[in-house]
Amino acid sequence: MHLATDNSASLSRRALWFGFATAAIAWLLTGIADVLITWQACPAARNGGSMESSYRGLYLGFTFALLAASMAAGLISFRNWRRLSSAPSIAEAEGKGRREYMALIGVFISITMGVSIVWLSLPIFLLNICSRER
Repeated sequence: MHLATDNSASLSRRALWFGFATAAIAWLLTGIADVLITWQACPAARNGGSMESSYRGLYLGFTFALLAASMAAGLISFRNWRRLSSAPSIAEAEGKGRREYMALIGVFISITMGVSIVWLSLPIFLLNICSRER
């Protein structure tokens, strides 16, 4: 059985908030990047430009960077939760107290938003970049 040590005093508020909020912000930024990149790519395509691969590359870069931020938030949240919790596994976690709850919810938000970022970015690679504009 894992017993939580008194590492909660050394756990910073920044680490808690980073783990709690970063994945959701990354998901939001993925959506914004999707709209802005599509907004720039489609007029160029209608005017005879063939820059779709460069826009796909730009979108791929944003997606990987924001997915990495979401994964980092999940790992930090999990580390924070391990420091704060006395539960032996995450399946038995309860989130007692505000700090432990923030860490535990940060893990779940990071997983959910990470999967959402992947799902949001799939159409850009499967469809024509401007087919969603119509």
